[in-house]
Amino acid sequence: MKTAIITGSAGLVGAETVRLFSAKGFATVGIDNDMRRTFFGPESSTAWSRELLSQEIPTYQHEHLDIRDAKDIEQLFCKFNSDIGIVIHAAGQPSHDWAAREPFVDFDINARGTLVLLECCRRYCPDAVFVYMSTNKVYGDTPNRLPLVELEPRWEVDPQHPFAENGIDETMTIDQSKHSLFGASKLAGDLLVQEYGRYFGVKTACFRAGCLTGPGHSGTELHGFLSYLVQSVMLGRPYQVFGYKGKQVRDNLHAADLASMFWHFYQTPRPGAVYNVGGGRKSNCSVREAISLCEELTGKRVQSNYNETNRNGDHIWWISDTSKFRLHYPQWCPRYDLRMILVEMIEQFAHRRQLALTPAAGG
Repeated sequence: MKTAIITGSAGLVGAETVRLFSAKGFATVGIDNDMRRTFFGPESSTAWSRELLSQEIPTYQHEHLDIRDAKDIEQLFCKFNSDIGIVIHAAGQPSHDWAAREPFVDFDINARGTLVLLECCRRYCPDAVFVYMSTNKVYGDTPNRLPLVELEPRWEVDPQHPFAENGIDETMTIDQSKHSLFGASKLAGDLLVQEYGRYFGVKTACFRAGCLTGPGHSGTELHGFLSYLVQSVMLGRPYQVFGYKGKQVRDNLHAADLASMFWHFYQTPRPGAVYNVGGGRKSNCSVREAISLCEELTGKRVQSNYNETNRNGDHIWWISDTSKFRLHYPQWCPRYDLRMILVEMIEQFAHRRQLALTPAAGG
């Protein structure tokens, strides 16, 4: 039986990946020390997700390790050695704002932690596939220089531009732009992953994602756009909109559809590959549109506050062109659109709230 090593295994992407690869017959080993709680506070802890995985998948093995600890990570890789078929690196520090406050910690996690994992993969399981969860923030604020048109509910790219039909592809430059320190640290990891593929021949891939989402997201104001919006609506809390008149556009990909992409890549890897991944033209919205849809689906009025100051380096318009991945892996097809994603998130949030408020038997 092959083993899948999954970092950030209790997080949004990691948990969905554990479920998929377990279902495919892999022994799944998760690395997660709930740093999200450290980043964003107790309400963003992924402990609930870790417990759920252990209940759902009896064979799941959890390792409370820090990816920066080279000694501990090396011991883990040494233990499983050539049994490792794939490493999915989904752990990281995900926030612009947090990175600016703690730049050394951010870089140590996103860049050096990635290097630790790559080197262990090269030394102990060189035939394994290595998947890196990158971000569209590696392009910096270059997308904001696209010719944009302001419409009533959203910004859109000029219809005559090459990106108008399918979104932004991998030809966009990563140079001469403001990345934020988070974007820079993720880009450092991204380039290392590419280099281990091209220089050492490790079967690596970078998946540069827009907004990833789903009911497994422990959203917070600093990270997790749709998840935090759903929380705010369901709990009756004000939702803060930052800049761009609330017309900034994001595409939204369900984490289960992303995990499916990993599975397809695993079967026919292309060393050093880079893919833009997201909801594309099928699943995208502005903040305003997301608020309106949440109100429609819940029957609740969203209390929103507007802050004219946009987040530093934030994108005005991002829709991912997934054509390159679909060309390489034509059997992949996403299951979720935006409405389906929000319906599932709302239902799951209500279910979790009910469980939390229900007294234990005999209590």
